[in-house]
Amino acid sequence: MLSRSKFLICILLFFFSLLNFSYASNSADGFNDWLISFKSRALNEGISQGTIDNVFKNVRFLKQVIKYDRKQPEFFEDTITYVSKRASSSRVNQAKNLLKENKSLFFKVENEFNVNKELLLSLWGIETNFGKHVGKMDIVSSLATLSYDKRRSEFFSKQLIVLLNLVDRELIDPSTLYGSWAGAFGNFQFMPSSIERYAIDYDNNNKIELKNSLEDSLASAANYMSKIGWNMNEPCFYRVDLKKDVNKKYINSSARKIKNRLKVSKWKKKGVFILDEEKSKIDLKAALVMPDGKPDTPAYLVFSNYEKILKWNRSLRFAVTVCTLSNMIKL
Repeated sequence: MLSRSKFLICILLFFFSLLNFSYASNSADGFNDWLISFKSRALNEGISQGTIDNVFKNVRFLKQVIKYDRKQPEFFEDTITYVSKRASSSRVNQAKNLLKENKSLFFKVENEFNVNKELLLSLWGIETNFGKHVGKMDIVSSLATLSYDKRRSEFFSKQLIVLLNLVDRELIDPSTLYGSWAGAFGNFQFMPSSIERYAIDYDNNNKIELKNSLEDSLASAANYMSKIGWNMNEPCFYRVDLKKDVNKKYINSSARKIKNRLKVSKWKKKGVFILDEEKSKIDLKAALVMPDGKPDTPAYLVFSNYEKILKWNRSLRFAVTVCTLSNMIKL
């Protein structure tokens, strides 16, 4: 049998090996070997050799991307801080000015896709501050880094394959591929799979330009929300107080799987008080969401539209912020 001291040494060595494994997956060590393997995968999935050579000619491991991935604000800032930073009066004023400047386009898109213009302005403002911060990072290198990293490797690998396919089909110019650290692109920060499914050449110039064309950007975002089931005649959420203890099993504090949808009238019987009582006359099914997951923190009854926003970005705080800013613009 091992002595106590030798046993402790073995345990320490085991944990050091785990740390080294984690470090290796987040550093440039092995990235080139991974890249060779990924190029082979792309070729097997039908991507042309020319596209592979062109797109990957300047690819590199971006250590900063790993740091960003590990510290996303929607997971570390509390709800009040997160919302107040993004749903501000200055952003409302910017949105209203942009609506005035592009009134005919916003009304046309709203009527064609049945998606509220205020929602589109909110998404645009929160994602890129109305196109001012579309991102300057090399998207190919960002996606390659996150594909090589162990945490969400397969998700980002699939996004990278889709991007290569879009370039191969000449739907995207690879020289324009600069955006967010996570590989999102354009005014509304579309991931490659979103570009493939929802992007539209709305100005009919035979190009999909999600960065330089407001027409393409706006219509593509509206098409996205329309296709996933947005209902412009229904609310997004109601801000609520809990007047008595509500069983924890009813409270959602994770965006991964929203559950326990009850009609508003039933929630009221359980001690959920709607701050704007006039709204409670709409007796739709809703789920109880508490993003911070702690007593005396913001709570919401959220409806189907809220869950549609979670398909855009799977963050409870993000969805609350989008709805908040949209409502502020509408006033």
